Amino acid sequence: MEITERVAYLKGLAEGLGLDTESKEGKVIVTMIDILDDIALELQDHQDQILEISDGLDAVSDDLEDVEDLVYEEDEDDLDDDEDEDDEDEDCYATTCPTCEETIYFDESILEDGEVICPNCGEKLEFDISDVEEDDDSDDKE
Repeated sequence: MEITERVAYLKGLAEGLGLDTESKEGKVIVTMIDILDDIALELQDHQDQILEISDGLDAVSDDLEDVEDLVYEEDEDDLDDDEDEDDEDEDCYATTCPTCEETIYFDESILEDGEVICPNCGEKLEFDISDVEEDDDSDDKE
């Protein structure tokens, strides 16, 4: 039973009792029931407004989710495209510094130079590109 129904029931009880509305006590009880009725109606209005706002908020939330899906999907596609282009453009190589045992990553341009400086300890590492080409050739033959 809702509050408005309960107040209406209370009003009916008061009328059924045959309260003397001319006595001080009767006037107080009738006035209190009227105030409760007003409060119940106002409370019902507030609950209706809250439900309406909640429905509107759900609609806005759904729309925002659709927009986020579109925006972030485009961003992810752009990132995926950029990663694919980076992967296609350059190969990445790695070696371990014999001095500090730090893994050093470098691209093909460094490999063609034949040397790299370890960023951790400053050791100059030299390598022969023909060793790498021979490894690639032997991999292709297998």
